Amino acid sequence: MRAYLAPWSPQLLSILRIVTGFLFILHGTQKWLGYPVPSPNPVQLWSLTGIAGALELSGGALMILGLFTRPAAFVLSGLMAFAYFIAHAPQGFWPIVNRGELAALYSFVFLYFAAAGGGPWSLDHALRGPEESWSPDPALRRRTTPNDA
Repeated sequence: MRAYLAPWSPQLLSILRIVTGFLFILHGTQKWLGYPVPSPNPVQLWSLTGIAGALELSGGALMILGLFTRPAAFVLSGLMAFAYFIAHAPQGFWPIVNRGELAALYSFVFLYFAAAGGGPWSLDHALRGPEESWSPDPALRRRTTPNDA
């Protein structure tokens, strides 16, 4: 199985980024736009929920597009770690008990994107070249030398 999927790892990185961004942006649209499900409480911009919703909207859009993937993912990873420790950890130690498994998972997936970049199907790759959308597979990374300039 590994040999079969290995050539697709850069594209799968991009697919994971797009799907994660789409699922994440829904949290922001719920808070700010009342879509697809209205938020149970009204949101004010300068509240923790308001700031989180703004970051979910903008960060989710950046993840879908693959634009500024590394810095956006780093900020979103911190946001989700903060959300876990503020909202979930006080409810109990285990993520399944405190219902924080999604926040923890988002935090680590975004941390991975901060390190790996957006993959070949990203605006980062299109605008800045392959070195900005680093592949986790060393054989697929573009090596630059002084003679390439």
